Amino acid sequence: MELFVSAFVTLFVVIDPPGCAPIYAGITRGASAAQQRSMALRAVFISALILLAFALFGKPLLGTLGIDLNSFRIAGGIMLFLIALEMVFEVRTHKREDRVQHIIEKPEPEDVSVFPMAMPMIAGPGSITTVMLLMSRTDGIEQRAVVLGAVGAALLLTLVALLAAGRLMALLGQKIEAVITRLLGVLLAALAVQFVIDGVRSSL
Repeated sequence: MELFVSAFVTLFVVIDPPGCAPIYAGITRGASAAQQRSMALRAVFISALILLAFALFGKPLLGTLGIDLNSFRIAGGIMLFLIALEMVFEVRTHKREDRVQHIIEKPEPEDVSVFPMAMPMIAGPGSITTVMLLMSRTDGIEQRAVVLGAVGAALLLTLVALLAAGRLMALLGQKIEAVITRLLGVLLAALAVQFVIDGVRSSL
């Protein structure tokens, strides 16, 4: 249970469903309700395939490239810490908004399920690194299944957030969403430091 909670919280913080919802609402403004549902389902499905592939084959890939697992833990922890800093200082939000604005300016509503929703917003470098780090800490099939279950739960919540994006924005508003993102950033920073500490301890 502890492993599931830890994995779920880490993935929830990195994927940031409350932060994805307003962006999705913005870039699908010109689409019909049916198109919005379809794109949300497709985005989460594609993200699930990407994360599953890295969860199952990430470790062999590192071995093929000659990268030590502890080195990956340290590098991944540093990378997640940088993402956390961006969340706290709202740099990440501004980057997303710039990307979204570029899409909104196009006259025809386009399919955003693959880009930018599936990649890089849901299954981006942060979530891919997190999944690989979490899988590297497991021992046995049962623990791997728990981590994959946490991935599924985080993606399910993301899907709910995307499907209810319009209502969620009306309920929360931009100020509350910004506060939530900053709080999640602080939490992610602590988790990232723990990954680095684990990597350093194991390499000594």
